[in-house]
Amino acid sequence: MGNKTKGILALLGLGALAYWKYKNSSPEDQQAVKDKINTAKDNLNKWGNDLKTKANDVASQVQNKVDEVKTKAEDSLS
Repeated sequence: MGNKTKGILALLGLGALAYWKYKNSSPEDQQAVKDKINTAKDNLNKWGNDLKTKANDVASQVQNKVDEVKTKAEDSLS
């Protein structure tokens, strides 16, 4: 078996173990797991939105700089 196959089997085994443990846990523990997953999802969404905002800011700054250089070049040609 190759390393990829072993890795996939290991992930499937861990997933099955986690699912079994989750199903056999108390409702309070299940809710705690759900809360952790929701918190992680919210944090990822916030991080993604922050990253998108920063990328848009940088793109805007680059566009402003390009427009500024273009204007200077046109003025120097006139």
